[in-house]
Amino acid sequence: MISDHSVVNAAREHANAELPGDFAMWLFILMELTVFAIFFISFAVMQSLFPEMFGAGKASLHPVAGMICTLALITSSYFVAMAGIQLKQGDHRHCGFLLVAALVAATVYLVTKFWEYSELIGAGYDLSTNSFYTLYFFVTFFHLMHVVLGMVILGYMFYRAWQGAYAATDHSGFESGASYWHMVDLVWIILFPIMYIIH
Repeated sequence: MISDHSVVNAAREHANAELPGDFAMWLFILMELTVFAIFFISFAVMQSLFPEMFGAGKASLHPVAGMICTLALITSSYFVAMAGIQLKQGDHRHCGFLLVAALVAATVYLVTKFWEYSELIGAGYDLSTNSFYTLYFFVTFFHLMHVVLGMVILGYMFYRAWQGAYAATDHSGFESGASYWHMVDLVWIILFPIMYIIH
């Protein structure tokens, strides 16, 4: 039987638990996730209204490129998570190296995405082709802009880590940036099957 003392202690621990990073960043992340959720719902509704158009549109995409983008962002998030562990251990140098690795993986995403855009545009598809391509280009480019912003944040985090600006016990700024980057990764993990795979 659980004692009242145990319940009180558990409640105190829950109350003292804090989200990593700044609260303002989490509000921003929540707003961004809400916007993406609206996009995903709009895509699903339009797909239900025009299944043949969306099926043909998905058939013209490059699923291998989408998978490369997925693996690149997951790998980048892994490096960011490992960098956070190194930072908490006071190892700023290895933290910096891991952030560089995260940026390299993110660059693979950018190169692959721009290649895919060029292939689609070269085949005659653009925003004005039909509703599928309007949503595809708009939503994926909106996400790409978030990736670019995230890379700028990671670059700043690298600079701060390399300068030893973060302390093992005080790294809220790092956690805020890492949380944003993981959000960008999460959105693509949802976006990829919706746009490329699910019919």
